[in-house]
This record gives sequence, C-alpha cells and structure tokens, in this order.
Amino acid sequence: MGDVKYHHGANGTFTTSKGKTIGVTLAHNPSHLEAVDPVVEGSARALQTDHLHGTPTQDHKRAVPILIHGDAAFTGQGIVAEVFNMQSLAGYETGGTIHLIANNQIGFTTEPGDARSTRYASDLAKGFDVPIVHVNADDVDACIAAVHLAIEFRRAFARDVLIDLIGYRRFGHNEQDEPAYTQPQTAERIKNHPTVRELFANKLINQGVITADRASAMLDEANERLQQARHAVKGALASHIQGRKISGSNTFDGTVLTPVPRETLLAWIEALTAVPQGFALNRKLQAQFQRRSAAIGEKGVVDWGTAESLAFASLLANGTPIRLTGQDTERGTFSHRHAVFHSPGQRASWIPLQHLSERQASFEIRNSPLSEYACVGFEYGYSAQEPEALVLWEAQYGDFVNGAEIVVDQFIAAGQAKWGQTSRLTLLLPHGYEGGGPEHSSARLERFLQLVAEGNLRVAAPSIASNYYHLLRMQARSPIAVPLVVMTPKSLLRSESAAGTLDEIAAGTFMPVIDDPRALDRDAVERLILCSGKIYHDLVGHAAYAALRHTAIARIELLAPLPVGELNKVIGSYPRLKKIVWVQEEPKNMGARAFVRRRLLEGKRDGFDIEYIGRGYRASPSEGYAGQHAVEQERIVTTALAE
Repeated sequence: MGDVKYHHGANGTFTTSKGKTIGVTLAHNPSHLEAVDPVVEGSARALQTDHLHGTPTQDHKRAVPILIHGDAAFTGQGIVAEVFNMQSLAGYETGGTIHLIANNQIGFTTEPGDARSTRYASDLAKGFDVPIVHVNADDVDACIAAVHLAIEFRRAFARDVLIDLIGYRRFGHNEQDEPAYTQPQTAERIKNHPTVRELFANKLINQGVITADRASAMLDEANERLQQARHAVKGALASHIQGRKISGSNTFDGTVLTPVPRETLLAWIEALTAVPQGFALNRKLQAQFQRRSAAIGEKGVVDWGTAESLAFASLLANGTPIRLTGQDTERGTFSHRHAVFHSPGQRASWIPLQHLSERQASFEIRNSPLSEYACVGFEYGYSAQEPEALVLWEAQYGDFVNGAEIVVDQFIAAGQAKWGQTSRLTLLLPHGYEGGGPEHSSARLERFLQLVAEGNLRVAAPSIASNYYHLLRMQARSPIAVPLVVMTPKSLLRSESAAGTLDEIAAGTFMPVIDDPRALDRDAVERLILCSGKIYHDLVGHAAYAALRHTAIARIELLAPLPVGELNKVIGSYPRLKKIVWVQEEPKNMGARAFVRRRLLEGKRDGFDIEYIGRGYRASPSEGYAGQHAVEQERIVTTALAE
C-alpha cells in the first residue's frame, strides 16, 4: 500500500568539491514526530560497528547521525529527551549527533507560548550538557559557521551538539493550509519579508561577488534542476509502485540449519561458565551454575537460560553477530541469564560469549536505560541496517513494551508494507499470570496478533527451552527477514517442566505445534484442549491431569503465522473427537483466543466450534492480589480438566 510521499526515505551520494563521495541516507519516517530519532541513532551505531570479532569495535568516523527537529516537536515529544540521554551511554553512543532545530516559531497553528514553558525551544538540551548555537536563518554565513562549529565540536569531544536555526514558515503547515487564518499579522509580516535567497543575493551583489544578472541566471538554473529532478522522481516512482510486491509468507520454510553435535554443546556449556585466571565468581552464582551442570549431567536437562546461551553460541560460531539489550538484560530480570560476570572486590567483568573462539562473530549485551520507546526504536534501526545480525530487545516485564507502542505500530509492524524496509528484530517479552498484578502479567499478546498481516510478523510462545533454542536459530538464519515477538516465561525459567533436553537441542527441530506427549488411546479421546504458553504447565501440573482419559492437550508454539496445517493434522489424529476447547489465562478479549479461533474456523472440519475456557471480558489484564489470582487460576484449570 505504500506511504505518503513525505514519509519515504532515500539513499544518495554527495560529491564534495574535492571529488570525495559521501553516502547519505534519509531515514523512512512516520507522522509521529521525532519517533524516527532513535531509529537513526541505531542505524548509525550499526554502521559504525565492526562485527568480525567476539567483542564488537566501533569507529565514529564511519557514520554521523544528523537529526532535524521541529521547534514544537523538540519540546513536546518526550522521545527527544530519551534520545539525548543515550548520547554517552556505552551501549548506545554514536560519537555525537548533530541536532538541528528547524525553528519556524510555530507548531502547526500553535504559538510558542502555548507549546512550551521555556524561553527557547532548545532549552531541553541544557539538561544534557549539550552546547547550543542559536543562529538567524536569514544569515547564510552565520549558518555555515554554526555547522562548522558543530562538526568540529563532535570531532573533538564525541558528544552531541545542537543548532537552533531560528527562522519562519512562509507558507502553511501543508499545501491545504492558510496561515493567515490563525496568525494573520505574522503571515502578513512574512509575506512582506524578503526570502533568504534574496537577502544573500543582494549581499553578494553589494560586495561585488556576483552581478544581478548572474544572480537571476543562477536562480533559473536552480529551478531547472529542480524541475528535472521532479520529472525523474515521478517516473521512477511509477515504476517502483508498479513493480513492488509485499511477501505474504513469513514462515521458516527454506531455513537450513546444521545440527550442533552433543559434544560441541557440552563444550560450550563448560565454556559459558569459565573465567580467566585470577577472576573470581560470586559464590551464589557458582552454586547456581553447579546446579545447572548437575541437571545436565544427571538428567540431560537444559534450563531456559542455558538453552538461550547455546543458541547464541551456535550462531556466533556460524558468523552471525548478536546484539541483546534491555533493562537488566545482562543478568536477566529474573536472574536467569548471567551473561556478564562481575568479580567481587574489583571492577572487572567477563562475557563468556565473546570468548568462545577466535573466529566467532561479535556478541554485544547491554543493560539499557529505563526507556522502552527510544530503546526499541534504536534496536529497530540497528537491525534494519545490519540485516544479517540477530538483534534482540528484552522487556523487563512484557507489559512495558506498550511504552514503545509507536515503534511497534509504525516501524516493526508496518515498515515493510509502507517502505519496503525489513528487519529481523526480536522482542523478548516475559509473559504469564503468576499473581503479580495488572502490570506484571501480560505482554499484550492480542495486540501483536491484531497487527499480523501480509507476512509482517512472527509471534511465538515456546513452552519448553529446547523449542526456544531452535526458534532463535531459525529466526537468525531465515532467508526472509521478519520481526519476531516471543512470549518468554518468568516463573517457568527454572522449572523442569519447561526445560528441554540436550538430545532435543542436538537432534531436534523447532515444533510449531506439540501434540499431547502421553501414550493415549486416540480412539478414546473425545475432547481436545488447545493452548499456548504457561497455561499448559498449569494444566499438566494439576492433580486432575493424571485422571484424564478422554481429553488430550496440544500446544501451539508458533502463533503467527498460525500453523493451520500442523494443527489440522493433530486434530485429525483423534478420529472420535467431539469437542475442541481453547484454554488461556488471559481475559477473553485478550490473549490469542480470537486470533486462533478465527483462523482455525476458516479451515475447520464441519460440525466443530471452538469453546472457550478462561477469564471473562476484562478491562484490566489481571487481578491485583495473589489470592484472587490463585482462585481464578484454579477455576480455569479445573474447569478445563473436568471431563
């Protein structure tokens, strides 16, 4: 469907007076003002980074981010402050950004007095120790001097710098706007004020640099170049629209993965807890690693954090760079990851995934600032610029991803359809109802599923660690770059029921649907429960589960694209089936119920509907008290298991 012309980005090459060429990229951007700022920063960071070694290196000279702000948007949009806060953070700095406020002294029709509480539009930047240069847009020489000053400051200090370009808007906010409707006096003054071109031309004429005839000829030449460019763009746009197609497939078909031998996995497991000589590990952490090793050695069981690390190790060994960021991501919000070790008594750290081999790709993991909006935008820009890397952002709790809803809606979900921009950004969103209250239960799964169309998103809720291992590997190596949203666990991170086995990791593959693992008499099954995620473990962990004789339970691990073929195969394997029930812990107007039911019914067998067991329609995702939660969860599980 494309996008309006103002939002499309472009790539070009600028040739300097000395013949040097410089690549210039104009980022695609939506109407949500300033939302593109972190995307530009992430893209610049990716361009600056060398991914050929375990520890990534950065060269600020490779790319310079330039952000052009509106004066009203600069003070009105909080994302600007979030981006300024990134300027000197180790995981996000880009060696300084050149900020330019195109200060028209008006926001659409809103006067500055109604738009900000500060004297200058640029005052926000004072809180971030950023030099601010105010310059009159009518003074061309002063404007050029301001730019030289900004560039030299960036070179010297590798920090942000801001130019407040104070001008005016000669015409309205858009082609249909009439500025005299709301600012008649200002519009009249601007109408009678000479343009910047006229002022500069008269200055050069008075200085004897050019003649009036030469100035007029230069204007004609410039207008002719613009007309030629306009015709060229219109012709190119027509062919672009005619030949453009959006892929409707985002499956993992065609993804070729070489299995990792068991011996290699065991070697990596040992390497993931190894430290250099003289480096001490926290004693509690040592005990945690010993328990992991014992579970692997005695039972062959691999927990969630280990499965993730093994997936990363396999990708790094295969040349795939990885960048993982988020709030408390280095340790993991639930103390399950521990990708960065800290030595007691000294300011030393060690990242095992950066030291697996000399020929591995780069691994970068960073704790993010307390931000979702800017951080998700940054990682989207990074992933779009570095399509071969696996870029992941993890929410502290999945609930907080709605702080980045603009990035999700405008970039992650629609970037391909609007601009043809692809990304394999992966969102890890802890999701599950454990009595933690409305802000610590739901990653708003339903919102992501509502956005699914034209092959734009993959959405998964793996229930076991081994399936998560295979999912990450497939996401990184899929020939089709598509964003992935993963509903990850919280309470299940250390649960043996959610763990995988070393054999499943070494010899298995990703399973989009997992049938009931029991040795059932399929002719006796009359009722099939379909579910996804944590609720499966609540069902099979209940005392009533062992007594089931006529009910089977199947899990959907990949929700989008919904594996309808695999699901119908499972359904068809129960010849005397009379009833299909969807069970979830989310309220009826949330979760995956509507998405799964709608798509299954489109291709269902005659005579079947899909019944529902779960919470009723709710305005808030969950109960606020643990006791209330326990009662409601028990009701859902016992109702589902009642034959």
